[in-house]
Amino acid sequence: MTDAYKHWRDLQVSSPGDVPLATPLMWLAEKHQEHADRLTNRLLPGDFPHKAERGTVADALAVLALRESIHREMEYGRGAHIRDALHLGATWHETAAALGLTPDEARRLLHTWADGQRHLYTSCEERGETPLGLSDEQHTAVLALCRLGDDEPAGNGQAWP
Repeated sequence: MTDAYKHWRDLQVSSPGDVPLATPLMWLAEKHQEHADRLTNRLLPGDFPHKAERGTVADALAVLALRESIHREMEYGRGAHIRDALHLGATWHETAAALGLTPDEARRLLHTWADGQRHLYTSCEERGETPLGLSDEQHTAVLALCRLGDDEPAGNGQAWP
């Protein structure tokens, strides 16, 4: 067990802010399931013949916080995954269907994500930090994807650089 994983296993979570950045999704799901299982055990009869740890308020708060962290992680990655699907050759129709959206709704998601990533990049530069997000060239390339027709593939079969 790595030190990071051991620290995660021992960490008490009661708000999304308790979750360290870049915590693997599998770790989040595993911890969520452990707390959820204890909450489910509260439904067992009092004379249940087997040992079953029953949930507490800490488990209920952890489930809420971990679900929110998972939700945020999933939302954060949507734009990058839309970009990847398009770059790899999916059409807007296919990409939107995978999201359960219309092509225009999916375009708006990608455009909003790209603008946010561009803002992140420039903010990092202004603070003298190593830039995260999209450079001007990358931002321009993503916006070009937004202008594709619904059934027009853009991809060259390669992942985003």
